[in-house]
Amino acid sequence: MNNSPGAANWAKLLLLGVIWGASFMAVSLALRGFPPMTIAALRITIGALCLLGVLHAMGIALPTLRSREGRLIWACALGMGFFSNALPFSLLSWGQTHVASGFAGVCMAVVPLFVLPLAHLLVPGEAMTLRRTISFFVGFSGVVVLIGLDAFRTAGSDFESLARLACLGASLCYALGSIITRLCPQVNMLALSAAALLCGAGMMVPAALWAEGVPTLPETLPLAAVIYLGLLPTALAQVLLVQVARSAGPAFLSTVNYQVPVWSVIFGALLLGEALPPQLFVAMTLILGGLVLSRSRRPRPI
Repeated sequence: MNNSPGAANWAKLLLLGVIWGASFMAVSLALRGFPPMTIAALRITIGALCLLGVLHAMGIALPTLRSREGRLIWACALGMGFFSNALPFSLLSWGQTHVASGFAGVCMAVVPLFVLPLAHLLVPGEAMTLRRTISFFVGFSGVVVLIGLDAFRTAGSDFESLARLACLGASLCYALGSIITRLCPQVNMLALSAAALLCGAGMMVPAALWAEGVPTLPETLPLAAVIYLGLLPTALAQVLLVQVARSAGPAFLSTVNYQVPVWSVIFGALLLGEALPPQLFVAMTLILGGLVLSRSRRPRPI
């Protein structure tokens, strides 16, 4: 396999960064017409339907339940549906009712920093290295700056502090979801993504209907934002990331995490007029610095 990135993969990587960075702005817009859990349920359902259409067009079948390996794949898809879709989408949608979209976007840069220790414990061959350990603590210092020490002193009435923790919890969910994906048996990645979204939709739709009821048709802008969330960050992004991972490798794909916080801050500030606190940029610098340090070409296990 040729792992040279090439111009096409760089373009796809940039597009992924823009799509995922804009998703936080889209959630803020969707919240003007939909409650948080309904947003999560709708985007997952739209994404699942789109990927099922892609699978049908490409002649790819979903994993079977007839074999032991197939049942293990569906178990992994269930975990991915919960940790990569249902729970983090709900946490982010609720969190953004109290914090800026740029803040939520910066939290996503923490995902690889959570992955480092989790992979060390759970994934064979992913031992922590000296450089990765240093990067983890640099990034973690950015996390502390990001959420603020007041978040740990909340008495339950400070929803902004709880919302910060919810956004951070979403990044931990994504990290857990990525570990489950790594441990999943070999299977077509598009089929696995569709199966995960189906599981996520099966969890979120009943939960959203029970908690928030049947949504009423909102104005055009919130509706368009939900459609965007389902079609691009949830469905199209899955197709793009599979293409990039296959042709350029997962290490190259992981660099998209450097872009997402920057784009989320740009979209939130320029298009939503969000007033972002000064510590946001300090935290972003520390977190991205930790990510850069973690990309060691010649790791030395510790």
